[in-house]
Amino acid sequence: MKLDVIKLDGAKAGSVELGDDVFGLEPRADILHRVVRWQRNNAQAGTHKVKTRSETSYSTKKIYRQKGTGGARHGDRNAPIFRKGGIYKGPTPRSHGHDLPKKVRKLGLKHALSAKLKSGDLVIIDEVASDGKTASLAKQVKSLGWKRALIIDGSEVNASFAQAARNVEGLDVLPSMGANVYDILKRDTLVLTKAGVEALEARLK
Repeated sequence: MKLDVIKLDGAKAGSVELGDDVFGLEPRADILHRVVRWQRNNAQAGTHKVKTRSETSYSTKKIYRQKGTGGARHGDRNAPIFRKGGIYKGPTPRSHGHDLPKKVRKLGLKHALSAKLKSGDLVIIDEVASDGKTASLAKQVKSLGWKRALIIDGSEVNASFAQAARNVEGLDVLPSMGANVYDILKRDTLVLTKAGVEALEARLK
């Protein structure tokens, strides 16, 4: 399928042919959910930790005798039943990551790209050329109506453009190898350069 190509100033720059095997799929929420969950779980630090009864700072002395008090039997004050005692079965450091087949990961990226095209939130631009000035780029982005946009370039991002985009609110830039389902779905508008389209289609063949 063909899609119009524009420049950053809004002028037309021809059209580009998009492969149906990458951009023409019917988006499936279950696949997108699996991939996003896999991404977010792998990104989770898993450094949560509570103190058990062997790590709290009370004495380990038996608090009172076993019999004759009329109260329940207790050992030391570190038991979970007492205030400031150890926590029973609390979180410990662990990895939240899980495996996901490469086929599903690749399919998820295809479905994310197809979803953006189907909803009309995919824009193709000729290239990301910039003078390195944040103010001029911010003006162009505002005129194009992009509020929360992700720009995906080819194998490398233009250095001056990346510098200019760094302080533009709501604008993020990634190379084609950094393209991922979570970042694509999180933004309102997905912007691909012609080089980015070629790189993604080559990656997802």
